[in-house]
Amino acid sequence: MLETRVNPQVNRDAKERALVLPFTSVGIADIPLVGGKNASLGEMIQELTPQGVRVPTGFATTAYAYRYFIESAGLEEKLRQVFADLDVTDMDNLRQRGKQARALMLQTPFPADLEEAIAQSYHQLCLEYGMNTDVAVRSSATAEDLPDASFAGQQETYLNVHGLASVLEACHKCFASIFTDRAISYRQIKGFDHFNIALSVGVQKMVRSDLATSGVMFSIDTETGFKDAALITAAYGLGENVVQGSVNPDEYLVFKPTLKAGYRPILSKRLGTKEIKMIYDVGGSKQTKNVPVSECDRNLFALSDEEILELAHWCCLIEQHYSQVRGIDTPMDIEWAKDGLTNQLFIVQARPETVQSQKSKNVLRSYQLSAKSDVLITGRAVGEMIGNGKARVILNVNQINQFQPGEVLVTNRTDPDWEPIMKKASAIITNTGGRVCHAAIIAREMGIPAIVGCGNATQVIQTGDEITVSCAEGETGKVYRGLLDYQIQEIPLAELPRTRTKIMMNVGNPEEAFGLSGLPNDGVGLARMEFIIANQIKAHPLALLHFDELEDELAKYKIAELTLQYANKAEFFVDKLAQGIGTIAAAFYPKPVIVRLSDFKSNEYANLLGGKQFEPAEENPMIGWRGASRYYDEKYREGFALECQAMKKVRDEMGLNNVILMVPFCRTPQEGQRVLAEMAQHGLVRGENNLQVYVMCELPSNVQLADKFSEIFDGFSIGSNDLTQLTLGLDRDSELVAHLFDERNEAVKRMIAQVIQTAKQYNRKIGICGQAPSDYPEFARFLVELGIDSISLNPDSVLKTMLEIADAEAGS
Repeated sequence: MLETRVNPQVNRDAKERALVLPFTSVGIADIPLVGGKNASLGEMIQELTPQGVRVPTGFATTAYAYRYFIESAGLEEKLRQVFADLDVTDMDNLRQRGKQARALMLQTPFPADLEEAIAQSYHQLCLEYGMNTDVAVRSSATAEDLPDASFAGQQETYLNVHGLASVLEACHKCFASIFTDRAISYRQIKGFDHFNIALSVGVQKMVRSDLATSGVMFSIDTETGFKDAALITAAYGLGENVVQGSVNPDEYLVFKPTLKAGYRPILSKRLGTKEIKMIYDVGGSKQTKNVPVSECDRNLFALSDEEILELAHWCCLIEQHYSQVRGIDTPMDIEWAKDGLTNQLFIVQARPETVQSQKSKNVLRSYQLSAKSDVLITGRAVGEMIGNGKARVILNVNQINQFQPGEVLVTNRTDPDWEPIMKKASAIITNTGGRVCHAAIIAREMGIPAIVGCGNATQVIQTGDEITVSCAEGETGKVYRGLLDYQIQEIPLAELPRTRTKIMMNVGNPEEAFGLSGLPNDGVGLARMEFIIANQIKAHPLALLHFDELEDELAKYKIAELTLQYANKAEFFVDKLAQGIGTIAAAFYPKPVIVRLSDFKSNEYANLLGGKQFEPAEENPMIGWRGASRYYDEKYREGFALECQAMKKVRDEMGLNNVILMVPFCRTPQEGQRVLAEMAQHGLVRGENNLQVYVMCELPSNVQLADKFSEIFDGFSIGSNDLTQLTLGLDRDSELVAHLFDERNEAVKRMIAQVIQTAKQYNRKIGICGQAPSDYPEFARFLVELGIDSISLNPDSVLKTMLEIADAEAGS
């Protein structure tokens, strides 16, 4: 029997001459035929649907169809005449030329055979989904989604389009939108010839997210470039509001490595305000409209944990597939939608991420303010840069010709029509939007700082105000009064030496963890719980456990506001602490992250919401009821139980078993045993699931009995601040004796030398997490000479101390 062989070139030739192609017949190799957006949809339908990723089907007009339309009507010559004196820096000139070009396109009818091809394809969709089925009509340029240029949002999209006449009209408008002002400007900036680019139109079955939720997700952290996190945003209704920045959406972070291993690592859940939602304009004159969201729904997360994890799983599958296809790591920018009729999730677009993936990984660039002033307003930081200039408040896109180069753009929100001036800005500030809104995406691409979702920036800031925009202080961006000086430091990472002594970091703020993980390091030597409890939880654990018994009505009201999503207030503590520590552990995974259990003093605990009711008044809380002594005490042990539950969640549910727990201020070995027994009651058993437990060495008794402590703990971390205080018998906060505080005192150094020697003798790890090696290079050398295992430093002193340690090792 003869084998029939199909010549692939025949099929290719037919595709290249087709006016319309179904998504099921195109893939990523067909970008020249149907543009990046449509090629990607076809690729996912063919390759990822079998893996469980749901993608709505549809069809695309081809680049051939676009060129056929242009050539059959002789439009190119007329368009070239329109653009003969184009000047994209002149806003009036740009608007006039864009308007003329679009009018030419819209006044020219489609050829009859193109109309027929679209009609037949739409008819097939209607056979599958019902008469006059609702579709999204999206533009897809053939140069879209190149590694160094994202054309997202440059052309038009039309939602909830019904019936053939409306589909044809929307397709025609999409063709004309290749000459929107923003698209013309963007191509000119990027060096693309206007007549070398064709436009494909995708017609895709609508997902009824107007009845549910939608959003955008990235397979990389958009601010730091941390590649192991999936960032998901969500709001109610159709997704245009999220993309355009009309709403502040919910944000979720998921850790990809342990997700792939079967764990549930939701690192953070941030509630957005979600004030409006876009829905179908049923019976109205428009296709869609915005309506308010009820306060009840605004205070709920738009996605369940199961939906967050399903989307993150798809995010991993999509990234993995495109990385294999392209032969390089390919972080992805993905739009998703939930159908309110079926309650199913769908992917409606996917494209390569074009900012973080293009940055050099060999140079570490950091920004730091030289001074600070009054903070005028805060919002979500975009990028990690600083910029300043005179403010220009613009509320209407028709006023953008007022904008001057180097000014700070302050507005409600931006869309692609604003792009001609965004590239001239020193920074951008918006009232609305999240980390994946239009303003954020363009700011990253242009390399300028932006703060989005500020609420009322256009009221607080006036045109002409001199301001500084700082995105270099974590997730919260700050607008300072005045033109503040700042430094930019660039460090070539390849030139840094690696040392025998492990260089670790002290980290307290989870918002900074992803960015800090880019520094050369061997893990985290001290992750403090106190920052998370004070800044994110804010309430005393016992006040959460005994909420109904609280006597302070104001504290009770504030706690009720904080815990709105939680019927059980204690779960709020567990979740927030687990998410905070989980984020730090994920940032440095699989390197060790040593987490110190809570070490507030009683006066500090009393300052938490509801805390005064549960805390004693101590004359000297520095050496009072703190650390280990609280954990097994009847007056606090149920509060410590919440810490244990959070740490068990991090290790067992999130899969972050690189977390090592550390007990602070443990006065005796017997006290250490009581704490370990308390932890075991809550599922944290030393040795199980590779759990290691260290003890802080910050008391003279820790040094003198180091052999005994070695029998019950896996390692030591020297806290040089408290050890110095208690060795010298002074309070470093007292102005009368503070001048005597010095970790380099011979008595302190002998203590440190003794405990390092004992730890080595008993084969226990020993490091230091105190301030001394950060402040004094000679102290770091002293530790290296003693053979300490690790030195944990404040992030701003890692690089300079690393050089000192390398030099000390070379000379030893």
